[in-house]
Amino acid sequence: MVKKRKTKSKTVSSACKGVDKISGLSDDLLVKILSFLPTKAAVSTSLLSKRWECLWMWLPNLKFVSWVSEAKSLQRFLNRNLPLHRAPVIESFQLHINTRGFKPGDIKLWLVIALSRHLRKLEIRYDPYSNKPNILPSSLYTCKSLVTLKLRGSIRLDVPRRVCLPSLKTLQLLLDKYFDGESLQRLLSICPILEDLEVYFDSENDDMDLLTVNVPSLQSLSLCIPSDSGCLFNELLVINAPSLKYLKLEDLADFGHSCMIENMPNLEEAYVDVRYPDISSHIGLITSVKRLTICSETVYGDGFVFNQLEHLTLCVCTDKLNLLVRLLEDSPNLRVLDIVEMDHYDSHWEYPPITVDECILSSLKTYNWSEYLGRRPQEKDLAVYVLGKRWSLEDCNNLV
Repeated sequence: MVKKRKTKSKTVSSACKGVDKISGLSDDLLVKILSFLPTKAAVSTSLLSKRWECLWMWLPNLKFVSWVSEAKSLQRFLNRNLPLHRAPVIESFQLHINTRGFKPGDIKLWLVIALSRHLRKLEIRYDPYSNKPNILPSSLYTCKSLVTLKLRGSIRLDVPRRVCLPSLKTLQLLLDKYFDGESLQRLLSICPILEDLEVYFDSENDDMDLLTVNVPSLQSLSLCIPSDSGCLFNELLVINAPSLKYLKLEDLADFGHSCMIENMPNLEEAYVDVRYPDISSHIGLITSVKRLTICSETVYGDGFVFNQLEHLTLCVCTDKLNLLVRLLEDSPNLRVLDIVEMDHYDSHWEYPPITVDECILSSLKTYNWSEYLGRRPQEKDLAVYVLGKRWSLEDCNNLV
């Protein structure tokens, strides 16, 4: 019995030494450790002792998410403690509000506090199911330190005059009925060094009028229109981005949007996923790319050549593979061909035998077919065709 007591005593002593080691760490190191925890868990450490009570207030990355059961407690916590936050620089501030009851005035105050600490990244998701979209303070549009801005939900953009976001490089927007083309253009006009723009249109965007993206510094542009969207843009999308290197157009609406590209000479990679009959206007924009991912139900017209195309990713989820034939014929320098299925249909493929001049395909080195199942005869025919040709293939993957 005595030996057991000594063993227990030694165990307790070792545990105490472990606690002492943690207590002996500097505040800076403890804050660094807390930064790897979710904000809620990091805040809960304030209950451990008086020393830990304020350590979370030095965290450079903050994320707050409102759940129904915690909405009121989160409001009280932010109103009481966020003004006491001590970090001179907040690297990231994320606020996700998915429940009702939050006052726009309180949200504005929280954002003002975060922006005043030389904030570099701001991410807001606001879905309160109410008609109170004015949650952004005017100081947002004058924040000199902000590099990344991501907004999603029922948020109204109200860009004042004579403002600027001189450091903003990344902008991501997924907004609903309060979002329009004019507010987007005003926002883009105050971002002189913007490099990455993503705009996802909601089904409630009924009338966007003319949508113009005129950003000389832009290098990456993604525009996504869902299948249930009412976006019209007056059927015209204008892009002027002379520095653009990556373009993504995902238009799943039943009707097409005309595109006019005024200046895009440096484009290297494109992603095109469209669901309407005529894609010639889109193809004409991307003939200079080196990498292309495309999904379309129709074949583009004559007169297009992809002289620089080296890597083609083609979706074969639709009923015909004539687009594959045309792209192979029009890509004399193609080296890598990937076949994928972005969506899966049980429809019966019907396409004529594929005939492509072998000399055109002499540059092809790698062929991949992701998720190949071989359940349909046409899949097997295509696989046999590819493997049976005397191409200079060096690698062939994912055919089982």
